[in-house]
Amino acid sequence: MAGYRADFSLELRAGVIEDLPELRLIADQDLREQAIDAWAIALAQSSFRRIKDIPGEAIPGVLVLNRGGQDMHLRGVTRLALSYVEYFADAFPEADIDRDIVIAGGLCHDVGKTFECDPENLRRWRADGSRVGRPSLRHPVYGAHICLLAGLPEAVAHIAACHSPEGDNVRRSLECQMVHEADVAWWRIAAGSGLVRPDTVPDEFVRMFDQRAVRKP
Repeated sequence: MAGYRADFSLELRAGVIEDLPELRLIADQDLREQAIDAWAIALAQSSFRRIKDIPGEAIPGVLVLNRGGQDMHLRGVTRLALSYVEYFADAFPEADIDRDIVIAGGLCHDVGKTFECDPENLRRWRADGSRVGRPSLRHPVYGAHICLLAGLPEAVAHIAACHSPEGDNVRRSLECQMVHEADVAWWRIAAGSGLVRPDTVPDEFVRMFDQRAVRKP
């Protein structure tokens, strides 16, 4: 699949590589470059210039980290998903799991948050959501769009599109299921261990834990 061609500053690409050091774990060099391109395209079309500057939140205003940006979540989800891959590769060598797709999917699953969390977009949508909706596109939909623009494989675009509830309407691939499970686990553990602002924790998360860390005031 031919990818979207654009000129990105060395500074923009360098920032992506610095914020997501797990990119080096992708064995396929072309896939690694496409993942960098996806983030470079997304950042270039947003108000953000670094992944770490995107607010650390599940969606705007929900599950907001006490500290740290989106890079912390992306790296954590990728590491959790990769731990699943490594366990099954060790315990069941016959397991057919694409390691590179899991890593690229983990690092790019929230690439659409450059759009959904963009302060300018949030301002427009809050001013009048009757024109295009609020938001007009959730980050999984926009993320799949970005992945395809960057020439990433369908398998990675699928992960971006279907790691969230949108994926409940389709059959998730194995690699997508692994990223989905890691994503949900990461937010549950973050909330349960007091890393998330209590006033941004959904009621269903509060009910999961009998801990003061996640109880709303």
